[in-house]
Amino acid sequence: MSWPQAPELARPRVLRQRWLDLSFIHWAVEPARVAQYFPAGTRPDTFGGRTYVGLVPFRMVMFRSFLETNVRLYSVDATGRRGVVFLSLDTNWLPLVAGSRSTLGIPYRWARMQHNQDGGWHTYTSTLRWPRIKASSTIETQVGDRIELGPLEHFLTARWGLHLSKAGRTWYMPNEHPPWVLHRAELMTFEDHGLLASVGLGDLGSRPPDHVAFSTGVPARFGLPRGPVLR
Repeated sequence: MSWPQAPELARPRVLRQRWLDLSFIHWAVEPARVAQYFPAGTRPDTFGGRTYVGLVPFRMVMFRSFLETNVRLYSVDATGRRGVVFLSLDTNWLPLVAGSRSTLGIPYRWARMQHNQDGGWHTYTSTLRWPRIKASSTIETQVGDRIELGPLEHFLTARWGLHLSKAGRTWYMPNEHPPWVLHRAELMTFEDHGLLASVGLGDLGSRPPDHVAFSTGVPARFGLPRGPVLR
């Protein structure tokens, strides 16, 4: 099937990033299971009657190279804009944590992290360095052949914005990026010592994920937040 293209991003375009070496790990859940985590004016977006929780470790380049692991949900608002809601974003670049939390309310947390690659084998480790929360993880994925894109891959990764809460209101921050090239991947190791529990989803790690994929990455650009989103 053809891959959807990002809507044209209105100016000004305020931020450029590169997302690299991403492992997409997803669990399907009932929408009611996670509905409490969505900002006002948004709700869980669904595929086949269920929504998804994503765990995505990767490398990012924005002024410099650093690492990130995020736990994310999939949202839609009353205007039909489909986006991402981040429950946590752990990174080893401390200035990003302070800047993103204060200006946009994005829940970044500081962590000690590593990423190693050996052929198609990727290992991501993280130990949170955050007040009153103990969490660490080791994630290993083995990358395989390129995937023929289908409706589920579209649902999970063709999202050009995020819904975020700031100053008691919900905003939509748009982005654009080229179509993803995805590869089949297998989750070889997932040692979760409090990562999912730290965002209220500790039971997910007790079962295998429902979808795993990998991408070498895409460039991305962001526009100014739009809103507020109406209830």
